[in-house]
Amino acid sequence: MKHLFAIVFILLATAATAEVGAEQKLETSHLLDFVKNTPCKIIRNGKAYDGNRAVTHIQQKYDYFRNDIETTEQFIDLSATKSTMSGKYYTVVCGDAQPVRTKDWLLEELRHYRQRESTQGDQAKFWY
Repeated sequence: MKHLFAIVFILLATAATAEVGAEQKLETSHLLDFVKNTPCKIIRNGKAYDGNRAVTHIQQKYDYFRNDIETTEQFIDLSATKSTMSGKYYTVVCGDAQPVRTKDWLLEELRHYRQRESTQGDQAKFWY
């Protein structure tokens, strides 16, 4: 009986875990690549990190919060906005520009990505 209860519990827990949509996976993957390949520095708790180091940290937070994330905006909020320990916001410094919050930086890139995808989708319709 214990085994049956355990199996039912696991099945219910698995069913309750929301699977993110394909579009959100593509957007999140794009943003992770964007961070990884940036020439900018990501400032976390006062220390500067290159894109490779920053994306490792963001990916770890994403893995931790994955069951709470249903949208790309939630991915940004929970994984790439601020320290869960100190509460300090992450910032990005690109060249001589003023620092901006990673949240704003990534939301802007997400907007550009969606705009490009929308335009490409519209162009594809004319080829059929």
